[in-house]
Amino acid sequence: MAAASTEALQFEDMEAFLRVAKYTLVKHTDMHIEMKEEAMDICITAVEKYPNDMEKCTQMIKDQMDKKFGAPWHVVVGKSFSYEITYEVRNILYIYVGGKTAVLLWKM
Repeated sequence: MAAASTEALQFEDMEAFLRVAKYTLVKHTDMHIEMKEEAMDICITAVEKYPNDMEKCTQMIKDQMDKKFGAPWHVVVGKSFSYEITYEVRNILYIYVGGKTAVLLWKM
């Protein structure tokens, strides 16, 4: 009986989390505002278009960022990862889209 109660509580917590997580959470960035907004739009569109295919998602983000802001951009999309990278100043974006999917975007 206690297990069913705990399971129901976890489900309610997850629903509450997903309602709040509809907004994109910016964990770290040093981009100019215009570039950040365009990059976020690209990332959100890619994650929503390919929610289960991270490879296509990363390729879409990289291709669009290379076209708009010049190459070479690097992208990591995933559910749980950590990072330590070298990047050009004013060219990094680390966000969560939909609460669970992280996108790390940087230029070297």
